[in-house]
Amino acid sequence: MGFLAGRATFLRFRVNGPTQRTFAEEHLERLSDHAAGQQRIASADGIEVGWAAGDHILDTDFNLEKNIVADALVFDLRVDAEKLPSDLLKAYTAVELKALSANNPSGFPSAKQKREAKEIARERLEQEAKDGRYKKRKCIPVLWDAPTNELLFGATSYTHVDRLVSLFNLTYGFDLEAITAGTRAFQLAELHERTRNVDDSSPSAFIPDIPAEDVAWIADESSRDFLGNEYLLWLWYMSDGESDTLKLSDNTEATFMPARTLTLECPRGQTGHETISHEGPTRLPEALRAVQSGKLPRKLGLTVVRHDHQYEFTLHAETLGVAGVKFPNSEEENARLKLEDRVGQIRHLIETLDLMYDAFGTARFGSGWPDTLARMQRWLARGERRAA
Repeated sequence: MGFLAGRATFLRFRVNGPTQRTFAEEHLERLSDHAAGQQRIASADGIEVGWAAGDHILDTDFNLEKNIVADALVFDLRVDAEKLPSDLLKAYTAVELKALSANNPSGFPSAKQKREAKEIARERLEQEAKDGRYKKRKCIPVLWDAPTNELLFGATSYTHVDRLVSLFNLTYGFDLEAITAGTRAFQLAELHERTRNVDDSSPSAFIPDIPAEDVAWIADESSRDFLGNEYLLWLWYMSDGESDTLKLSDNTEATFMPARTLTLECPRGQTGHETISHEGPTRLPEALRAVQSGKLPRKLGLTVVRHDHQYEFTLHAETLGVAGVKFPNSEEENARLKLEDRVGQIRHLIETLDLMYDAFGTARFGSGWPDTLARMQRWLARGERRAA
């Protein structure tokens, strides 16, 4: 089921409501009240959403054993989209048009007959669709963690986020707030009393000759999500120029290594984007040249080790979304304990990600950032000479 087996992908949301001490039958009853195929939210585009229980795409049997694991509520958002087959619509239209124009003296159908044929064909298809034969169903895993009051949504794009937010509010009465690079920077800054530093921040000029006033993919001037791009570049610099081990605020360490994939894009929207796939993508000359031309990283594959737990995943810069996480193999033999161990691994990964991002925040909003920025500029300049 979703987060409890295989690789995991997720966006993070804060639940704006009271912390749930634990989950109980009441939470499952509310999911059942808005289960897929029953109480549904339908939009103008014909898409309907509801909750599913996770065993399979038609499962709406919510129960304590299956859906509550180690103080986490796990379930699915099911998205049903009606998609009428265009080839069959074309065929039905041709059949109807032939019948309507059979007695035309000219041998050709009129414009009115063409319109009628299309209407009849569509009505025929819509009638057939009532039994669900043309419905496309998709389940997206959801995990609501009681200790942190965070909700994880098994996607890295915001395609269905509005539907998730609306249905969750209808079900439980709580709003969801996306945890992005900017919002998480503010949340962590509150702990260190540096929110003003975050609020006053603007994009850093890593290449002195290239202005860094705006970031094309962030339209909201109040957003600080560009910090996610700077974070990925800082991790790259740290692994290549200083140390691949970060000392964290809880007195632990995290060792990391860029791996497998790197996506970069021009923040001015001028020189496009590129994706590099390689065992060590940041070590390739073309990766350095991309940054030297003014591009910023938007996705970076990482291998991270903390407390002897190793995770492999791709980190999305602005959303801090995580894709394709490979977790350590559980040593538990009991099936139930294995599920609880997986929930513990997810929590440990999120804690590690927050501590690493907080280490960046300490550097980015501390008095030493101008010196760090100067070292990064020199590092990129040296990289340019090596590439040349």
